[in-house]
Amino acid sequence: MTISQAGTTPVRPGRQRTAAAPTPEEALPTAWADYLAAARQLDGVRRDAATAASEQARTVQAARDELVTVRTRLAAQEARLCELGVPPISLAPTPPELSEAARSMSGGAAAVLASLRQARRWAYGVDDILAARGLSRVAHWSPRPRNLLVYGPLGLLVPLLLIAIYLAAGTGPVTILALVVGLPGPAVAFGAGWLAVGRLFPSQPGERVDRTPRFGALACLIPAVVATAGIVLAMLAT
Repeated sequence: MTISQAGTTPVRPGRQRTAAAPTPEEALPTAWADYLAAARQLDGVRRDAATAASEQARTVQAARDELVTVRTRLAAQEARLCELGVPPISLAPTPPELSEAARSMSGGAAAVLASLRQARRWAYGVDDILAARGLSRVAHWSPRPRNLLVYGPLGLLVPLLLIAIYLAAGTGPVTILALVVGLPGPAVAFGAGWLAVGRLFPSQPGERVDRTPRFGALACLIPAVVATAGIVLAMLAT
């Protein structure tokens, strides 16, 4: 080959190595994993949406129930106040009060429910004020002082009875029998106090009565222990 021929001969480009494309057998597991991840993500979104919708429906229903309770309570109070001579115009809300109420309930169903529950508490408080009877005032005390009015007298009943028997009968079999019979007295006093607290100080709807069981048990047990120990020591000293 001459130099002129070599110059005119076209030069073929060299072959370049390229990455081999994945085979269908290799691509299938990756595609299936991607599909499962997307399906799980969509299922999570669906579950979250269903939970939110269910919670929203429960909140709306609870708000409707609260609204019925509050309306009933306010209607009875309005009638009672009118009987006491309060002019009806004084019972109607003013425009600023309506604006404040609307602003407090602009946060959705949860905010409306919270406002209605607060209104129900106020309504029950007004009932106690209108009643103006002894136990209704005591019901607003803190639980321990309030319940002590029940547990205290019941807890003192058996010890006072034992002391009276000892002073009357002295150190004899009658006093010993009274001490034995009086052993379950604190438990009986506590049970009676437990029931009495629920009857005398009923809770508002949706709440539980705070019976302060530990405090009540001590209030019933300590007087009995002190009285029994004092009687036994007096009997041993004679």
